[in-house]
Amino acid sequence: MKLQAILFPQVAAAAAAPLGTTPNPLSILANRESESPTIFTCAAVNWPPTSVGGLNVPQVPPPELQSMLAQVDPANIEATILKLVSFGTRHTLSTQNSTTRGIGAARDWIASEFQKYADATDGRLTVDVIGYEQPADGNRILFPVRISDVVATLHGTESPERLYVVSGHYDSRVSDVLDYESDAPGADDDASGVAISLELARIMSQPGYPRPRASIAFVAVAGEEQGLYGAQFLAQTYANATPRANVEGMFTNDIVGASKADDGTVDPYTIRLFGQGLPPLGVEDAAVRERRLTIGGESDTPARNLARLVKEVAENADTGMNVSVVYRLDRYLRGGDHRPFLEAGYPAARFTEPNEDFAHQHQDVRVDPATGKQYGDLPEFCDYDFIARVARVNGAALYSLAQSPGAPRNVRVNATALSNDSTFYWDPPAAGEEAVGSYEVVWRATPAPFWTHVMDVGLVNQVTVDLSKDNVIFGIRAKSPDGMRGAAVLPFPVS
Repeated sequence: MKLQAILFPQVAAAAAAPLGTTPNPLSILANRESESPTIFTCAAVNWPPTSVGGLNVPQVPPPELQSMLAQVDPANIEATILKLVSFGTRHTLSTQNSTTRGIGAARDWIASEFQKYADATDGRLTVDVIGYEQPADGNRILFPVRISDVVATLHGTESPERLYVVSGHYDSRVSDVLDYESDAPGADDDASGVAISLELARIMSQPGYPRPRASIAFVAVAGEEQGLYGAQFLAQTYANATPRANVEGMFTNDIVGASKADDGTVDPYTIRLFGQGLPPLGVEDAAVRERRLTIGGESDTPARNLARLVKEVAENADTGMNVSVVYRLDRYLRGGDHRPFLEAGYPAARFTEPNEDFAHQHQDVRVDPATGKQYGDLPEFCDYDFIARVARVNGAALYSLAQSPGAPRNVRVNATALSNDSTFYWDPPAAGEEAVGSYEVVWRATPAPFWTHVMDVGLVNQVTVDLSKDNVIFGIRAKSPDGMRGAAVLPFPVS
């Protein structure tokens, strides 16, 4: 039987603190207060006033997560990047028969590292190398080639079928995307992302830590530079499984190795997180899209609510990072391995350094004789402390999500009659009601980027809130008995 709670304010005091984004985690982080006129600041969108609920605050990492994050070692990350660079080139079309050069040698080394971590566990971490034969495509694949993904899965305890994925791509390239012979170090793009997958697998799989409730896949994919082939294969492998894999979140770390821009600007305490708006039409058909646009939900897609959750749980003193969420799929003229997951209907987002130096991406290794400028994606341009902090952001997000109950399903808002309050209904997450400690209603003013208010409504499946659905954006999220939040879900109208 459905439970119901009806919640109305008992007092008329409005919340005093202004609405806004999560505060900076450390005093070392830059103060980025807006210099715009007051009418354009977050404080100016503190409307409508309400006395229900309270302010949404960041989630403090539990002690075991703090211990995990403290273990992230810049020296390990550096060693991984230097090893991957040592294979000369990791171009997708490079040799796969050598033990010292080419993408095959890199693949085998990555698999052996994951397996080393798995051998040190009690069976909680398993390693698979999966792949397929990609025919020539008349574009960036000149001849048939094996595309291989290395996947290390940390199996959850209570709902192992629910999965979160973190990836980097281990292929590399130089200026000519078809040049598979020249050295292509690929230190930043994207040995840095692979290093994060390896380091988090090493730490989070240790038997001294509790196994997460859901599963986490630590991945290194190939074929990104030639057309996202490895990620496409992995996303479709999950989507076509029987039953379909329940991937509730995917992060790719691609170009997360440097904190200095091409103009010398240094921003070592910020990481960008790209979150897509409207899902592809193959995922959300025209009728659903029309309903989404009607209720103003174009910025409350699963990908964007995943990004909001990351900011809440991973911007803190234990990561030492600002998470700057960018509301778009990716940078202009670029693409990443989160896209195939989005196209498969899975929430996904991309981490990328805040200021890129394009002289150190997709470039032949050379020195310009006129200027003396060094080109090439070399390890000397990586900031290993920065990459370690990015790894901590990923670790905080993955652990929090995997320890949460997951996302509630079939979330609806009653739109059958005109009303100044709002009634919501939802079904438990895929793991069932027993995984839930309580549910929360979250909301924000329509121009605000992040959830600003929250109300814990207990273990119910229906609630009425004395706040008009016409004036704010609402979400429903589930919380574990020990307080770990999942991503919020936008309610669609039921009539």
